[in-house]
Amino acid sequence: MHIVEQLVTSFISAAAFGIIFNAPKQSLFKCGIVGMLGWIIYILMSLNETDTVLATLLASFVVAVVSQVFAKMYKTPVIIFSVAGIIPLVPGGLAYDAMRNFVQNDYNAAINLAAKAFMISGSIAIGLIFSEVINQVIRNARLNASARRMR
Repeated sequence: MHIVEQLVTSFISAAAFGIIFNAPKQSLFKCGIVGMLGWIIYILMSLNETDTVLATLLASFVVAVVSQVFAKMYKTPVIIFSVAGIIPLVPGGLAYDAMRNFVQNDYNAAINLAAKAFMISGSIAIGLIFSEVINQVIRNARLNASARRMR
């Protein structure tokens, strides 16, 4: 039951941020699906005691790949799906806890939490970029292959 709750809330959060970011109405369901897929990857890896940073990296990579697939299928910009899909992975609670500890003068805990939030944020960025790089390599290989056939 815990997994089902995670799926539902991640779907709602991704779709709700799609609304906030003015995504087209017909893409809101797909935004929720992308966010849910990313979150379920993260949760399953966390349950298998994988490091949080690595789990976030893989989940953000999956979000980016699915976003690119949906963008091609539905002729919509990739950013609509990727921004909404990444939202469940953002370490907002961790960053809040880091700031709270700074205010309470607990600097050791604050620095540890801030460093973890920073690493998770970086893994989100790296996952998105890595997916785009792979997409560009595949696209260029296809263009080169079709250009060779034309000669």
